[in-house]
Amino acid sequence: MVNAHRPLIFRDPPDHDTLRGIVMKEFTIARVRDSHAKVATLVDALIDKCRGRDTVCLVDDLSCPLPVAVICELLVVPEADERQFHAWATRLATALEPDARHDEAGRREIAATFDAISDYMRRLVREKRRHPADDMLRGLAARGGRGRPAMGDIDLISTAILLLVAGHETTVNFITNGMLTLLRHPDELEKLKADPERAPRVIEEILRPEPPVHFRTRRALDDIDVEGTTIPAGSSVVLMLAAGNRDPARFTQPDRFDPDRNDNQHFGFGGGLHYCVGAPLARVEAEIALVTLCRRLVAPRLLDDPPPYRAGASLRGPKNLGIAIAGIA
Repeated sequence: MVNAHRPLIFRDPPDHDTLRGIVMKEFTIARVRDSHAKVATLVDALIDKCRGRDTVCLVDDLSCPLPVAVICELLVVPEADERQFHAWATRLATALEPDARHDEAGRREIAATFDAISDYMRRLVREKRRHPADDMLRGLAARGGRGRPAMGDIDLISTAILLLVAGHETTVNFITNGMLTLLRHPDELEKLKADPERAPRVIEEILRPEPPVHFRTRRALDDIDVEGTTIPAGSSVVLMLAAGNRDPARFTQPDRFDPDRNDNQHFGFGGGLHYCVGAPLARVEAEIALVTLCRRLVAPRLLDDPPPYRAGASLRGPKNLGIAIAGIA
């Protein structure tokens, strides 16, 4: 099953455009807006669980459980299955690393994980079709009609898996990298705490030097001339998003964290026709999480800097982030 059909982010037009259009009809602004209250409630509940402790691990205590709970809420996956979804998402994320394709044992494990989650999703889709409800997965599973193209079952399964993995692993890194950055710049943490309206500027500046995805690979469909060099058709191309975000020809003092910089267009969510469809939701989750953490963690400070990082280079973020605190507000 793992090689039966590639997710839409690895497809070219016209297939990509058709599948993306179906997803965008379900990933509506209204649905994202409606998630605000749910995300805020989840964040407060996760922080409340840390009461009575003098340290927290941001990854285990908040960054990991929050995104999987949110995406499972959108797909209306039973809460009891969230832990299994987290394990699946973590394992499948390693498939994006360049070394994964050279590790036979790793490929078998990824294939087994993909088959397991595919079987789960297939059963869930059947249940959605028997008992319709107003949720995202039910919308994707619709049979088409009234000029709307239908998504085939294989594409439906791969899209649902994509939403889980992309909506989880990248947001884990987004929130964790964001808090790490603020703890390294306590003056900015205090500014955000005093003025939560700064959050959008802070969020965009976090995405610039510390994007959740550091690079993606593509294949040239034709000869491409770049600054006097020709990339031959059929060549593999590595797009270094993180390097572009620190290009001194584009950004003044690119290694400086400056939420007040102007014209902060970055590649934190990619660009072009493959721009991340979940960007609005990821921004909501990160903004609410970081503002609430700044407000509720009393005298937070890093236990280790740098913290230990996850293996891999594509999806980059700390494996854990220990924070000492004087209490929970």
